[in-house]
Amino acid sequence: MRHAAVCLCPLLLAIGLSSAGAAERPVVVELFTSQSCSSCPPAEALLGRLAREGANVLPLAFHVTYWNHLNWRDGYSLPAATARQNAYAARLGGSIYTPQAVIDGRADVVGSNEVAVRAAIGRALTSARSAVGVNLGRQGSNLVVSVDAGSGSGTILLVGFDPSHTTRIARGENAGRTIEQANIVRSLHDVAQYSGAALTLTTPVPAGENAAILVQTADGTILGATQLGTRTSSVRPQQAQ
Repeated sequence: MRHAAVCLCPLLLAIGLSSAGAAERPVVVELFTSQSCSSCPPAEALLGRLAREGANVLPLAFHVTYWNHLNWRDGYSLPAATARQNAYAARLGGSIYTPQAVIDGRADVVGSNEVAVRAAIGRALTSARSAVGVNLGRQGSNLVVSVDAGSGSGTILLVGFDPSHTTRIARGENAGRTIEQANIVRSLHDVAQYSGAALTLTTPVPAGENAAILVQTADGTILGATQLGTRTSSVRPQQAQ
């Protein structure tokens, strides 16, 4: 766990936090992928489209390590990504595969199946959802995280990611292909526990060009999420359609 300074109070910091106005919590789409997987480029392309389409989705690409034996090492692969996918498999009762998309921590679909991915996002948007507001701003070499009071408890996760990279693949299943990849996760850290009380904390800027915060319960439910430059507000529970 990274060290973080925590204040258990609804503190308003006069430091000019980055903000783009209030927004409801985005649906978190986690793609588990690898540059060595020949089925993954279409899923990477879909994730890129989701990243460009708007603020109601937070797409993140987790590059796993277990494809690295096929004569090509994915330079963005992270042991933390593989561990996170294994944890989802245990929670959701399935197996690990690529490309796998986990939607809001509670459902998984084949990441290259655009119809299924968008349908799962739609279900997440219209189903009953609990959320807490989250704000993420930068102060020098630190990030400032504010989480509103709410129901539930869980872990506050700091995700560092790069918005875009283009990679020419020389060997393996994708040899000769040039792959455009979006929102590539470069680091993942637990920074604090959330108990339902409002809190503000500071933590070092993670590896990656941008950053996001997830507040996630032990069963995988996402209580809150935002990326740097966006303020998310609490979401009122809605009736499932």
